[in-house]
Amino acid sequence: MGEGIGAFMPFILMFVVVYFFMIAPQMKRAKKEKKFAAELKKGDRIITKSGLHGKVLELNDKDGTCIIETMSGKLKLERSFISMEMSGKLNAPAK
Repeated sequence: MGEGIGAFMPFILMFVVVYFFMIAPQMKRAKKEKKFAAELKKGDRIITKSGLHGKVLELNDKDGTCIIETMSGKLKLERSFISMEMSGKLNAPAK
């Protein structure tokens, strides 16, 4: 009976390592991005996942979209397409 558990120990150990180094951080990152998208507000300066910089003009909670203003004009994007908020970082003192 001890041999049965010992045979599966490498697989169990491998699953634990994969969970703690790949799955758990991915879930944490997804939760953080979801919280960020929910807390977005008008006037926030943002960067999209493709690297576009802009300012949030409108937020539409019904379909999960927002309208941002860039130097080339206005764009309608999904909220999940926004990567990070830059308003606080732009006003922060340099270190």
